Amino acid sequence: MRRKLVAGNWKMNGSIAANALLLAEIKAEFGNAACDAAVCVPAPYLAQCQALLSDSAIALGAQDLSIHEAGAYTGEVSATMLLEFACRYVIVGHSERRAYFGETDELVAQKTARALRAGLVPIVCVGETLAQREAGQTDAIVGQQIDAVLSLIAENDLAKIVVAYEPVWAIGTGKTATPEMAQEVHAMLRKRLSAKNTQAATEVKILYGGSMKPENAKELLAMPDIDGGLIGGAALKAADFLSIICAA
Repeated sequence: MRRKLVAGNWKMNGSIAANALLLAEIKAEFGNAACDAAVCVPAPYLAQCQALLSDSAIALGAQDLSIHEAGAYTGEVSATMLLEFACRYVIVGHSERRAYFGETDELVAQKTARALRAGLVPIVCVGETLAQREAGQTDAIVGQQIDAVLSLIAENDLAKIVVAYEPVWAIGTGKTATPEMAQEVHAMLRKRLSAKNTQAATEVKILYGGSMKPENAKELLAMPDIDGGLIGGAALKAADFLSIICAA
């Protein structure tokens, strides 16, 4: 039985005061939750959140990393730097990075490999747009995205990654992915992982990242291949984030 993981992605949100209040409220109710939890915060707040979480079982994560170890790459953040702030997780290939910053499948694969070499757990995001969904290209697009990663990592590293399925078409469009629709893609992803390493594929957590909220978390998490959530907006509200953790 895979242990569930609920990871909050704060995106470009937060402030020193707001972060302290949010994490205090989450920590006060988290207790001995029966799932793993993490918050992936903006880089400027890593030091603050490291300190605030030092006495907690909630893990810290970053939202991106560079494919380079060090050097003349202004604005980039290396895996080594993230480790100095006790990061366990790092998000790679988020749909916003792909859409707004032109990240390719190959670059996402390189970032995944860099994270693994450093000992970080990459949360590898994959997902299709509304146009791709309506054109019946879901399996082809999502499969292509995960295959690029699988082609670059070692077989024995597969169990060290987390995958997050983000149906871009279900985020802010008014359209909804049913638990069954999400499960279908998660099962397809598990099958792709199995082609790389059958045993490891059974251990990989596949998170759902398509607007999981307190209202739909229980039904989504009941699906056999949905192992948790990559939470956006709901991760910024302690009550909502804790409700999803409770459902997990």
